[in-house]
Amino acid sequence: PQKTSFHRSQTLGYKNGFAFSRLPTVGIGGERLYVNQLSQAELDELSNTRRTLTYGQAKQAPPSGFIPAHVAFDKKILKFNAYFQEDVPLSAEEHYRIRQVGIYYYLEDDSMSVIEPVVQNSGLLQGKLVRRHRVPKNDCGDHYHWKDLNLGMNITMYGRTYRIVNCDPFTQVFLESQGIELNPPEKMVFDPYTERRRMPIPEYITPSDFDRLKQFLTYDKKVLRFYAMWDDTDSFFGENRHYIIHYYLADDTVEVREVYEQNDGRDPFPVLIKRQRLPKTFVDKKKTFPSCVLEISDQEVLEWYTAKDFAVGKPTTLLGRTFFIYDCDEFTRNFYRDKFGITDFQPVEIKKKPLEKVPQVIPPYNGFGLLEDSLQNCFSLLPKPPRKNVIKMLENDHEVLRYQVALESPNPEDRKRRFILSYFLSNDMISIYEPPVRNSGIIGGKYLGKTRVTKPGSTTENATYYEPSDLTIGSTIEVFGHRFVITDADEYVLNYMESNAESFLAATLQSLRDHFHSRQMVKETANSDIAMLGTSKQELDELIVQVQEELNLHKNLNNKNIQEAFLQSDKDGSGILNKAKFLSLCDSLNVPTNTFLVNKLIDVCSCEDDKINYHDFLRAFPS
Repeated sequence: PQKTSFHRSQTLGYKNGFAFSRLPTVGIGGERLYVNQLSQAELDELSNTRRTLTYGQAKQAPPSGFIPAHVAFDKKILKFNAYFQEDVPLSAEEHYRIRQVGIYYYLEDDSMSVIEPVVQNSGLLQGKLVRRHRVPKNDCGDHYHWKDLNLGMNITMYGRTYRIVNCDPFTQVFLESQGIELNPPEKMVFDPYTERRRMPIPEYITPSDFDRLKQFLTYDKKVLRFYAMWDDTDSFFGENRHYIIHYYLADDTVEVREVYEQNDGRDPFPVLIKRQRLPKTFVDKKKTFPSCVLEISDQEVLEWYTAKDFAVGKPTTLLGRTFFIYDCDEFTRNFYRDKFGITDFQPVEIKKKPLEKVPQVIPPYNGFGLLEDSLQNCFSLLPKPPRKNVIKMLENDHEVLRYQVALESPNPEDRKRRFILSYFLSNDMISIYEPPVRNSGIIGGKYLGKTRVTKPGSTTENATYYEPSDLTIGSTIEVFGHRFVITDADEYVLNYMESNAESFLAATLQSLRDHFHSRQMVKETANSDIAMLGTSKQELDELIVQVQEELNLHKNLNNKNIQEAFLQSDKDGSGILNKAKFLSLCDSLNVPTNTFLVNKLIDVCSCEDDKINYHDFLRAFPS
């Protein structure tokens, strides 16, 4: 009843992060305990060690539970470090090769595998050399066991002998726990060729006394600038091209940049030679040394370009191209004056060679298209149509001068052909049309399309074309090798020329006036003769009707042939024929001129000077 403290000691705790229990050291309230302080395991062990004589036979502890091998040895692998030697028969640098492998023994199913670490760019098939399986030991059907493996021994698998040199700590502990005495480990053998490749090539170069760091700190961002020119006029389409040479004092490098001008037609690639050290003198090369190398080292170069090799007024050869230095900038002059004592920096005046003017040769006209239009192809790659006189075209629109022309030819059939020549005043073009004549054997129609016709003797450079002043009665014009004689013209031609007399020659105008005056006189004479005979138009019509009735009795007459024959005989188209020629035509066409009515009709159609107007006569022969 006097007890006032009822505290209990702590029996639960944590150690290294794990929970555990311990026996109390004092009782409730801090009282002293007089009970046994041993654990339950110790008490169980003491219960089995009781004296036999006193307490009888000791009780055996229950056996532990059964654990299968695939559970007990799961993920437990023995690893051995080994190598094997491989012959290299076709190589002058190595005769054999050492390849390092790892031999793995899996305790759960007594299987083995051999794996070689993969080396990048080795050129060998590496990785898993022997897949995981039970490896046969001999021909009797036995397989390798972990008891057969030890350090410092050879093991043969599928004809290849591996030398085991070492193992990992787990393998060593496991084998020693199983009572196997391990041999001392050996050193791993490496491939001699690979080790020789890893060793750097010894270079015996005497260190230079030149301090490059001091040069960089002193001349950083200091550049010598030279103005140079490359003369390429000897090559085809060559010219003088300007360049700027930069010499960097910080590291003795050279850069060449091209000077571009506006609209020079060149691609924008300003850097000709990038910044680099340029060799000046090469070491004497052997004949077997390749002429093209990617990089030039100090072993191939005897001397490099320095600032002393550049001077105004002297040529400099850089990588096979000769540059002529004609000037430099102010900083370069000061540097050479202070460093080398050079004071002569007189710039060299570069004179451009005058371009040789090549005369333009115009090829002869081939006959296709208009001359002015075809000539534009000789002046430009993209030809433009020639300019037209728009004012002339508007003023003379639909103004056409028509002439009757005859073909001048040695062939008599061609001499009888008649053509209509049209001259267009708006564009000075000429077209020729042949009226179709039935049963003539010649197909009429368009003979020449609208085109400008040049005069004979004109050249491509100085072409002269036919004008209205050249077209006079009786004149001859040549059209593409064919000669035509002008025999007649429209009255509009005379009216147009008289209204624009200041634009034409007096001879041209006078020839037309004489031609039309003579034709008018013939018509007036014919009309007067008919009046003098006292035959009126009504009497002429009655006479023609009587002649037609009489000629109906003659069945062998062809009125169409008669009209065509008279028209072809009248070459000038005046409608007047000579009486003798008229009578010969009538005889050839079987016209009965001996009858009274026909003779009377011939007398009525006759004019003075033995001329006959055949137009009224042909009215008696309708087609």
